[in-house]
Amino acid sequence: MTTAIRVIVTDDHVIVRDGLQLILETAEGIEVVGVAADGEQALRLTAEQNPDVILMDLRMPNMDGLTAIEHLQRDHSGVAVVILTTYNEDQMVMRALQAGAKGYILKDVTRESLIRTIQAAARGETLLSPEVMQKVLAFSQSPPEQPKPKDSAGITLTDREQEVLEAVATGETNKGIAFQLGISERTVKAHLKTTYDKLGVDSRAAAIAVAAQRGMLPPVE
Repeated sequence: MTTAIRVIVTDDHVIVRDGLQLILETAEGIEVVGVAADGEQALRLTAEQNPDVILMDLRMPNMDGLTAIEHLQRDHSGVAVVILTTYNEDQMVMRALQAGAKGYILKDVTRESLIRTIQAAARGETLLSPEVMQKVLAFSQSPPEQPKPKDSAGITLTDREQEVLEAVATGETNKGIAFQLGISERTVKAHLKTTYDKLGVDSRAAAIAVAAQRGMLPPVE
């Protein structure tokens, strides 16, 4: 019997928490082990319930989602965080991904996309919607308030690492990348590992965010 994915729902609006809980409780293979109204409650529940995935709103009283993610990365790095928000803000997308979020979806996402994202996060993968990916890449190419590096700041990827990174940025899975490049999934994972090490990150989402900021990804068409 497959173990259910343990999920904590964090949002300061009762109707949103209840709605998400209802949706997820009807999903096979997912168990809601707690609901929280802010980041502080989410951290306490994480310590008590040992979840696999946390759905985390960004804007909340007491402790916001971004601050909570930073604490989780430090104290519970094995827990995957999926940002769930109505706020369509490019800056917050970048900050959330760089802080360690495994995924980022808007609250008007379909039930199927929500479940797929949770399942991917539980597997240690990142599933970003095409709309969010476009925003990450577009934000990296917009005129910044502070100067950004125009190159990779001394970071050099091999041709194959670059190909894998660009495929990740389009939302491809490891299996899809392996098929596309004619290599094994194990080799894809090895290239991702060395790319993460070079970029100083530990997730696909963070790698995309950092690489985009450093101008290491193709421009958005």
